[in-house]
Order: sequence, then C-alpha cells, then structure tokens
Amino acid sequence: MSTRNDTALWAGLFKISPDSGQTLQAQIRQAIVAAILDRQIAPSMPLPSCRILAEKLGVARGTVVLAFQQLVDQGFLVARERRGHFVNPEILASPPKPAHKNSRPAAQIDWKARRQTAASDMPEPLKHENWMEAAYPFVYGQFDPTLFPTAEWRECNRMALAVLEIRNWAADMVDRDDPLLIEQIQARLLPRRGIFANPDEIIITLGAQNALYMLSRLLMKRGAKVAMENPGYPDARSIFQLAGAEILPVPVDENGMDVDAIPPEADFVFTTPSHHCPTMISLSRKRREALLAKAEENDWIIIEDDYDSQLVDETPQEALKGLDYTGRVIYLGSMSKTLAPGLRLGYMVAPAELVSEVRALRRFMLRHPPANNQRAVALFLSLGHHDALVRRISAAFEERRRTLLETVSRYLPDWEAANVPGGTSIWLKGPAGTDTTALARAARARGVIIEPGARFFDGIEPPSRYMRLGISSIGPQQIEPGVRELASALSRRSKAA
Repeated sequence: MSTRNDTALWAGLFKISPDSGQTLQAQIRQAIVAAILDRQIAPSMPLPSCRILAEKLGVARGTVVLAFQQLVDQGFLVARERRGHFVNPEILASPPKPAHKNSRPAAQIDWKARRQTAASDMPEPLKHENWMEAAYPFVYGQFDPTLFPTAEWRECNRMALAVLEIRNWAADMVDRDDPLLIEQIQARLLPRRGIFANPDEIIITLGAQNALYMLSRLLMKRGAKVAMENPGYPDARSIFQLAGAEILPVPVDENGMDVDAIPPEADFVFTTPSHHCPTMISLSRKRREALLAKAEENDWIIIEDDYDSQLVDETPQEALKGLDYTGRVIYLGSMSKTLAPGLRLGYMVAPAELVSEVRALRRFMLRHPPANNQRAVALFLSLGHHDALVRRISAAFEERRRTLLETVSRYLPDWEAANVPGGTSIWLKGPAGTDTTALARAARARGVIIEPGARFFDGIEPPSRYMRLGISSIGPQQIEPGVRELASALSRRSKAA
C-alpha cells in the first residue's frame, strides 16, 4: 500500500484553520516541520503531491508549492525528480532525546521557605481570561480590536523590517534606547502634558509597572513611607510593599487626593493626578500646587503615574511634572491605552542623574526593551498615526462613556456613578450591603464582565459596594443590553437574599 495516499495519516498531520492568525502556507509549513521534528514522517515516506495535498486541504495548489519550496530551501525537505518530496535524512541524523526517567523520587523542596521576596503573597491581578468571547466585556485596560489601527501598525512594522532599519535595531543596544523613539516622545507626547525634557531625561520602560519596580528597587529602603491614594492603584501598592515600604493611605474626594491629609513623615508620594485610579477624578489645580509646595517643604519625592492621560480631554491640565521646578517629580507614561496594552512599552521622565541610575539598573534586568518594537512605535509616532488614533478613540470612548452613564442611570438608579470626562472607565458606588464580588460572579454567568472595587482599597476589610466598568473594549451597541443583564443579575441576587 502506498503511504503517499494514506488518507488517515496525512489527515492527522495536516490540520489547518481559516480562523488561525497564520496564513495557510505558514500553517502547512508548521504542520510539516512539527511532523518531521516529532519523527512522524520516515525519510523513506514521500509526502503527498502538491496537487493531492491541495485537494485534501481545500487550498490552491500554488499555496502548497510555495510551502514545499520554502521547506526545501530551509533543508527540511529534499525534492527527488519524478519521486516527489521527502524528509531530508540529515534532519533526522541526531538520535531523539530519550524520555527523562527519575531513578529516585524528586526531592521535596520548600521553595516558599527559601524565597526572599514574597511576590506570590501580594493580591493577585484581576484576570479576565477569554474576555473577547464575553457578550458584554466591561473590562478595563484592554483594547477594542475594531479600533486598533491594524493597517497603520503593519505599515510601521514593515518599515522597521527594511534592511537598513534592521541594521539600526538588531544589534544589542546594551543600555541605550532607540534615539528616534526618544525624539518622538520628547517632541510629540510630552509637550501635550506641559513637559519639556532633554533626551537624557527620558528612558523607555516595559510599561508603568516596570518603571515603578525599578524605582522602588533603586530608591526605597525597607521601612520607607509611601503615601498614596486610597482607593488607589493596587499593583503600585504591592510593588512598594515588596520593596519593604510602608503604605500611608490618603483619602480621595471630588478634587482628587486630599493633599492636606498626607503625613509629613512620608518619603514618597505616589499619585495618579490626571485621572485618578480608579475614580477617574482629576487632581485640582489648587491641590497640584499645594502638593508641589509640600513636597519641597517636607523633602518628598513625587511619583506621578499619568494614568489614562493619553486621550483627548475636554479640560486638560498640565502634568505635575510640567509644574515642577525642583526636580522632585518622576513622571511615568505608557502607550497602553492608545496603542495596545500587549505592547508593554512606556517611558519615564526624571532628572538626568536619576535616569542614568535607572538605565544602569535596567541593564541588569533586561538590558533594554525590544528594539524592533521601539523602532515600530517611533515610526508610528513620526508618521502621525498616533495623533490620528488618539482623536479617533477619544471620540469613541467619550460616546461610550456617556451612553454607559445614561444606561446606568436608567437601569441602576440606586447606584452613584462618577461623571468625570475623559478616561476609559467609570466608578460606581452601590447601595449599602452590596457585594460586588458576588455580583461579578452572577454577572459573569450572564456574559457580563465587571470589576469589583474592593481590590483598590488599602486595609484588611475593604468596602464591597464599589465596582469599575471599563469602556475601552466593549462596543457601543453592547452597553445598554450589558447593563440590563447586570441589573437582572443584581435583581436576582436581591430576591435570593
């Protein structure tokens, strides 16, 4: 029997899907390479002809021809005249690795007792797995695929893959950053926030959390006191606690962080003044000036996370860094809310002496963020794609925010919603006795994803009546039915209670 036409064998090896992110040609190549490396195809076994395989897979014959030719060029296959394509025997020359067998039971090591950093003891991050499959994803911090600038991003990546560009970014940059990206951040992003910095005062990071971790590692000794908003950014709190710092919670009201409530013994102040995490309230101009004055008076270092500031705001305010003339403010920004959170690219602005120290520390952690991504983002900024994207998504998010507020007012009249322009979420306070953690479970069963608010509060028994609804990843047409389903889940819980 000819193995060339063994339908069961080849049907098991070649499984392609039109829903895959890979091209059909790439999927064929991946299937053949996997089968070769897993030794599922013997060197004496001819592969199906291009015509037969194309018919079997329902693809064009040319697609299979190109896949086979590339595998021949890479040395995985050899073409034998009048006989077809075979596995290159040299690929299988090395013997397969034997399965590892323990001759004795593995040692029972207590890794938790040996650790020096209690990272796993910190509150777990909120993970919304498969959120794209949910009918109503009120998820914060994710993107909307329908708004992603696919064509523009592909253009910039193609440009970054040009021969001359590859020469610019493929080498090990050690502790440096892409000069074009630094230039674009300096010229296009920072002036909008009232910040004017020199290139040596800017460093690229793997997002704001990477910047916070490096700052805590570099500047915070055990027992250092960090004042931060309560409620506030939970991962920042955990990062500071991992460094051995003591958190000093500071209340927040309609004007943002209560600056007068910051204990004078603080060493650092962490704040999200543009759009407070999680309420989206902006720190008032009066309090910004008071915070800077108190920082100089008490020798505080201010860490400013310009949270949710990249979008067009109806009433924009200068960043604290733009008002700072003492060098006490360290500014953190990112591309997460405008381009994509998965890109993990941010930046820090600080005095050149501190940036030099952060750069030295970063070299021991990761040397530098991936240079190809840096160059692609630099091109994205330089071609005006980012400016156009910001205008587009700002308008879309503002429409969604207003729709969500109106719908919440209609279907959840007992809930207080913070009506703050800009940002990518709204913060809600429910009636006394509301348990949003339980509500989140009930809502998830109805296809609605919400974020309970307890994780934002400092303390052993945080309030349970708050929740955050994100607007960045849910389509406008899904907002009203999503809130209706949420109201139904809430009603059922109330009746059950």
